[in-house]
Amino acid sequence: MSGHSLKMSAVKRLRLALLAVAVCMPVSAQASEQASPRKVPEALALPLVKPRLGDFEAMRERRIVRILVPYSRTLFFIDRGRRQGVAAELGWRFEDWLNKRYRTGKFRMQVVFVPTRRDQILPALERGLGDIAAANLTITPERERQVAFAPPWSDKVAEILVTGPAAPALATIEDLSGREVHVRASSSYALHLQALSAALTAKGREPIRITALDERLEDEDVLDMVQAGLLPFAVVDDHKAKVWSAILPKLTPRPDLAVASQQSVGWAFRKGSPQLAAVLSEFVAEHRLGTAIGNDIVRRYFSSDKLLKNAHAEEARQRFDLLEVAFRQHGQDQGFDWLMLAAQGFQESQLDQSRRSRRGAVGIMQLLPATAADKAVGVTGIESDAAKNIMAGAIYLRYLIRTYIKDTDLPDTERVLFAFAAYNAGPGNLRKFRAKAKQMGLDPDRWFDNVEHAAAATVGRETVDYVANIYKYYIAYRMLRDRQATRCEAPMAAAPQGGGGVAVAAATAATGCELKP
Repeated sequence: MSGHSLKMSAVKRLRLALLAVAVCMPVSAQASEQASPRKVPEALALPLVKPRLGDFEAMRERRIVRILVPYSRTLFFIDRGRRQGVAAELGWRFEDWLNKRYRTGKFRMQVVFVPTRRDQILPALERGLGDIAAANLTITPERERQVAFAPPWSDKVAEILVTGPAAPALATIEDLSGREVHVRASSSYALHLQALSAALTAKGREPIRITALDERLEDEDVLDMVQAGLLPFAVVDDHKAKVWSAILPKLTPRPDLAVASQQSVGWAFRKGSPQLAAVLSEFVAEHRLGTAIGNDIVRRYFSSDKLLKNAHAEEARQRFDLLEVAFRQHGQDQGFDWLMLAAQGFQESQLDQSRRSRRGAVGIMQLLPATAADKAVGVTGIESDAAKNIMAGAIYLRYLIRTYIKDTDLPDTERVLFAFAAYNAGPGNLRKFRAKAKQMGLDPDRWFDNVEHAAAATVGRETVDYVANIYKYYIAYRMLRDRQATRCEAPMAAAPQGGGGVAVAAATAATGCELKP
């Protein structure tokens, strides 16, 4: 970010770095000529959230097929009004195929996308909020009891470990015994890890410590965190591992460490829909992996996205520790979670007070000195004093909320997320984002899965990625603090009773924990 002023000049847009591949397509496959990503008609961006049940004939009558998708850099996203990603391309190919197959002429059927949080996709499908779920879903017995599946796009998917620079040495999959693995609770990865953990326990080994990740995090987000050293490893489908390791160079796919193999991935739909089942069977047969059309779907979207930096790297940790007092103080003074404020500082500058932008923004929070000196903020000396820089950033963030985000019924978390968006794109753009979200049938009072889509449709990916990265850094800092708290409980409990300050000092020296007698 080049700088922030109270007038908030337009920020130079960053393009998203994405290698979008078809379901289970190898990265080496060569794409032939492709149509450009389609412009999303405004009325069709995210409509029809009213529950509607019925089989394919009901969809033909409405001339609408709704596809539930997770908002994902691999599967579906909107960039400056264009829908992109694997699910988007398969969806519009499905639309073209339907209109040719049924000779609709002027009365074309439309495929529309309904971005939905991953853990809510199948419940939303059952309630009639969509007709098809295109979420790279592994077909499991548990899911088949809930919904029906079309024939799989591929039936040879393995769920493998992907390691990063912070990973320990792992020789076999059983080396996960006693280790912590982070996955979404709604994922098939969690189910298969639970089965592996039970098998290890039956052998007398320690179980795997399975920790639930925020459901907003897609596989590529988790791989970002592994690449950056925030997590030691992740479990993902092998085709995703192959694709993302090509653009995240510190990732190492480990096909020899699989938690599941020979898995099938497919589109889901409601049970009791034989007409739609027949339609999807025909479409998938012509487009699945191995067909000419299926192999042709491999696409690359080139740009210069910034990789997630390592918020746990030693230098960054040292900066974090040195700045903790300032973040705590000014976060508390302005009513912010200090870890969230620190996460924003890391996104802006990697906590580097010496950072300077071409526009003159300075320090940890990348503010213009003139902005900090303005009466709305009232802080001088931010060029040389890190604490003052953090103070100015916190005051400016609160100023944005107080001046431009006045809604009394907004949850505090949403206020902060909106403030981050305004900090990045300007308060005027934030107003546009929220108005656009309402126009698109989204909730203008929720950032994730709602206003962020409108932001992407309006100005592109920069602000979406900015807020998402802060959220990921916040998760990283929170995990670090939780681990430190757990690590420090044992020395405190083990310190000899009656030893007073001497015992505490010894435990502190041995562990690095700040223990209080």
